[in-house]
Order: sequence, then C-alpha cells, then structure tokens
Amino acid sequence: MGPMAIGLLVFVATCALLATGLPIAFGLGAVALAFMIAFDGWSSIHFLPETVFAGLEDFTLVSLPMFIIMGAAVASSRAGSDLYEALARWLHRVPGSLVISNIGACALFAALSGSSPATCAAIGKMGIPEMRRRGYDADLATGAIAAGGTLGILIPPSITMILYGIASETSIGRLFIAGVLPGLLLTGLFMAWALFLSWKRGTRLVDADRVYSMRQKLELMPRLLPFLAVIVGVVYALYGGIATPSEAAGVGAALCLVMVVMIYRVWRPADLWVILRDGMRESGMLMLIIGTSILFGYMMSSLQVTQSIAQSIADMEVNRWLIFAAINLLLLVAGCFLPPAAIILMTTPILMPVITAAGFDPIWFGVVLTINMELGLITPPVGLNLFVINGITPDVKLPTILKGALPFMACMVLAIVILCVFPELATWLPSKVMG
Repeated sequence: MGPMAIGLLVFVATCALLATGLPIAFGLGAVALAFMIAFDGWSSIHFLPETVFAGLEDFTLVSLPMFIIMGAAVASSRAGSDLYEALARWLHRVPGSLVISNIGACALFAALSGSSPATCAAIGKMGIPEMRRRGYDADLATGAIAAGGTLGILIPPSITMILYGIASETSIGRLFIAGVLPGLLLTGLFMAWALFLSWKRGTRLVDADRVYSMRQKLELMPRLLPFLAVIVGVVYALYGGIATPSEAAGVGAALCLVMVVMIYRVWRPADLWVILRDGMRESGMLMLIIGTSILFGYMMSSLQVTQSIAQSIADMEVNRWLIFAAINLLLLVAGCFLPPAAIILMTTPILMPVITAAGFDPIWFGVVLTINMELGLITPPVGLNLFVINGITPDVKLPTILKGALPFMACMVLAIVILCVFPELATWLPSKVMG
C-alpha cells in the first residue's frame, strides 16, 4: 500500500473514531498506535513514550497553563461586565452603539482571557439580554457575540498561536504581534457590519434619550485599567525581549490573580480553587492533545504520508493561490468538526512543507490559519460558540443565532482576502518591532 493510500485510510479511521465522541487525545493516540503496529510491527510501541514525552518537554509549553489561568482569573470576576458597561456608556449615542460596545468588549476581554468560549460567556451573559431589552433583534444580538468571541484566539495573548508556534517551530512572540493588526481589522469589520445593519433596520433604542455624565463614563475605568496594564506589560515584555513567553505568562497569571483578589474581592479559598482547578483541567486536556498529536505526526511521517502529500502538492503545476485556496477549504471543513487545537496540531506538520515550498510566510500563514479556526467556532455542526450562546439564551433557537453569525463569517472571509492582497498587515509589525 502506497503512502497516499495509507494517508486516506488514516483520514477515514480518524474521522470515524472521533465521530464516536471519543476524546480527541485518545482518538489520535489510538489511530497513531494502531497504524504504527499494523505497518511497522509491535516493536514500534517502544517509540510511544519517547515520542510523546519528547514533544511535551518543550519549555515553551509552560506558558500554556499560565495563560489559561490568567484567562480563568479574569473570567471569574466582573471584568467582562465592567468592560461592556464602560464601552456602552461611551458609545451610547452611536447607531448600533450597544452591538459595537459588545464587540469592543469582546475584543478587549479576548486580549485578557485568550479564550473564545470564555469571551462569549462573559460578555454574552450581560450583553445579549441588555441588547434585546433595548430593542435589538435577537439574530444581531446573538450573532455579534458569537462572532466577537472568536477574537479570543487572534488578539494576543493567544493560546491557539502558541500551539501553532510550537507545531511549526516559529517565533511565538512574532506570531503574537502579527495578530494585532489583523485582530483590529477584524474587529473593525465586525463593528462596520453592526453599524450598517442597525442603520438599515432603523433600530431605535428604548432609552435613546438617556445621557451619561462624564463622571458616570469615568467611574468604571479604575477597575479596568489595571487589567489592561497587565496585558500591555505582558506584550511589552515579550516583544521588548525582556522575558520569554513562559516567563511573561507566569508574571501575567500571578498579576491577574492578585488583581482579581484586590479589585473584585475574589479572595475566598473556594473561589481561588475553582480558578486553579478549571485552569489545570483545561491545561491537562491540551497537554494530552499535544502529546498524542505529536505521536500522530510521527506516525504520518514514519509511514511517508506527510512527505508524499507535500511532494504531490509541490509537484502540481498550478498557481500557488489555488493551493492556498485548497488549504483554506480543508481548514474550513476541518473546523466544522474539530476544535482549533486538534486541527493545528494535526495539520501543521503536513502543511508547513507545502506553505514554505509555495513561498508563503509561516508567520503570515499562522494568522490566516487562526482566522480559519475562528470560522470553525461559529460553523455547524460543532460550532462551539453557537452552543455557548444558545446556553446563555435558550429561548433563541440555533438557526436564529447562525443567521446572525453568517454576515460576520463573511467578514472573516473578507479579512483573509485582504490579508492575501496586503500580507504586510501581518508581517510589517513583527519586522518593525523585532527586526
């Protein structure tokens, strides 16, 4: 059996096993082990512990649980509600102001937490009922939060970019800073659509005549500025060469815990235990996926599947943009069924030789891949953000949420096209800051 036939068999077996609901880490590990034994014999089992632990000994992985705990600490407080309320007061008179406020709050909270589901839950719990109470349609209110929550994996610090950086052996600091301008671009596109749709529908706020004083606009800022200062400090430490990603993540997590205790009085041992428990639970899940995906990649490489796919694509006498379009389609389809972490760790070892052979910048591609992962978070049948929003507002049906999210998905596709035309949006700032 040739490598391409083996690759097709691996694809079918992986999809079938994951469709049963088996945890992704165990599914990837089982497929990898089964094919290694089938084609290389029982002696290949000896490579299992060495391969898995060799992948997990990367010191950069220490940053993962730290950033996760940093996000869990912020998500456990009222930081999301304060962000939303502050922006709502400042933008009250703008058409579609409340939707724009929620998208802005999602972008800022995403930078604090780095988690899309956490952003959806934190901003959506307060924002969606408030938008609907003030006269916004259910599809726009829910779709905006579902899409705004996806910014959590693009705007730094991003766990998804850390995983891509580890899998592709590219600089995590450069990836973080490469996501800044595209993140602002996507936020701007979301806001522009919300503004246009609110104007077109003639949305009239219930309390449009209300006026906020300057004191009311400023009174929440003391609660928000320390958290934003932490984000700026972490980003500066990374890009300024002061600290490694792991060191910056550790300091950020510690500062967020201290600020949650001091500002929001989350000081009871039971509350702190919940933050640490949830953070370590998610970290353990990601570590298992990383370890078994490395084993999966080793199996694909040892059976020459990765090399054969890359060579076949490289030998295709077609325009490199057709190859890029095919890769985007693959990522979009995969995003409909698998979470971002699994897709990145499974596909990056296969796609990197193709990307570099086609002459694409790996940093730029990391941003495009992340936007594709964002699309997967709001595309059925496994659009995680759609289910988070449905859990917050059970009276709004999934088709309504999806209807509201579809235009924002078009904004993401437009952002990818803009990045293809102007790749400097992702590559200029890392070069300017880091050389």
